[in-house]
Amino acid sequence: MNTAPAEPAQGDSDDDDPTVYKGNQGQLAFHGNERTMNMNPLILTNVQGSPYFKVDLFGKKTFHEVVDEIYYRVDHLEPWATGSRKTAGRSQTGMCGGVRGVSAGGIVSSAYCLLFKLYTLKMTKKQVMSLLNHCDSPYIRGIGFMYLRYTLPAANLWDWFEPYLDDQEEIDIKAGGGKPMTIGEMGRQMLTRLEWFDTRFPRIAVNFEKQIRDNLDHMTRDSGGYRGNQPDYAKQNEIGYEEMPVTEAKSQERDENRMSRDRDSKSRNRDSDRKSRDRDQSRDRKSKDRKSRDRSRSRDRRRDRSRSRDKKKKDRSRDRSRDKHHKKHKRSRSKDRSRRSRSRDKGSRDKHSRDRDDFSQELRKYKEDSHKHKKHSRRSRSRS
Repeated sequence: MNTAPAEPAQGDSDDDDPTVYKGNQGQLAFHGNERTMNMNPLILTNVQGSPYFKVDLFGKKTFHEVVDEIYYRVDHLEPWATGSRKTAGRSQTGMCGGVRGVSAGGIVSSAYCLLFKLYTLKMTKKQVMSLLNHCDSPYIRGIGFMYLRYTLPAANLWDWFEPYLDDQEEIDIKAGGGKPMTIGEMGRQMLTRLEWFDTRFPRIAVNFEKQIRDNLDHMTRDSGGYRGNQPDYAKQNEIGYEEMPVTEAKSQERDENRMSRDRDSKSRNRDSDRKSRDRDQSRDRKSKDRKSRDRSRSRDRRRDRSRSRDKKKKDRSRDRSRDKHHKKHKRSRSKDRSRRSRSRDKGSRDKHSRDRDDFSQELRKYKEDSHKHKKHSRRSRSRS
């Protein structure tokens, strides 16, 4: 007697089971490098070469097994383990630090190993939604948001992150603790910043980034407690925003915002008044200094002028005295010359007259001698 196989019950159908892989149906859109998951090459190489990924996670074949591993092994969302990025007692800077090679990255964290393991499973939309809405651990949700940030196209990011931007569940993303924040703040940080500790998320196109920032501004304005691009979560917690009615909460928040704005405007006016007073005082001081400088300069100029005048007068008097002395000296010289010339003329005349007298006397003597000689010769001849 042949029996037909029993049909599965309606409640046991696998159509809605997120753990069942159905080929390409229900998969998320991917943008970027499918081989690296848009991850930093140094981190990816450390992940693929880590013993935890190659040995421990190699046997995990289902989605639920990986989620359980996240629950037990993940306590932060940094790419590196605590205190592993050090060489020779000195912390490294940047992705590769001061040493080349894969070993410069340190020990990769279990969070990034499990993140890449989830990527190898090719998760569907339902599986990602189960990560984002998981209630056992906030780190399961954090790895879900990281998976979306690394793999989704920029045009789809806002649709996935927008329902969770006001989530108040707390998570500490820093290795060793010390940086607690809410899930909503973490989502805003992922959408508005590229840096994530020692690595970077994929870049978002400028037009989509502008849309995301505009949407965040509208959300913060509508929710109240607006401070630039960040909501004031501390103020909302103090007021008890969730417990109070919407109208009362909004009215109180508006009043407080108005009061804070009035305070800010008063402080700004005070600062502006102080600045204007300081400017006026500085201008008065500068004008006084300029006037005193001008006065001192004018006095110095007058003194210089008087000194120059005195010098000119002295120089003129000296020149006049010099001219007088020079003229007197010239006159004395001319007199001396005339006297010398006169004395010379007299001496020459006297000498000439003396020479003439001497010559005349000698001539007389010669004549007398010749005359005597002639007489003597005449006498001698006659006697003979």
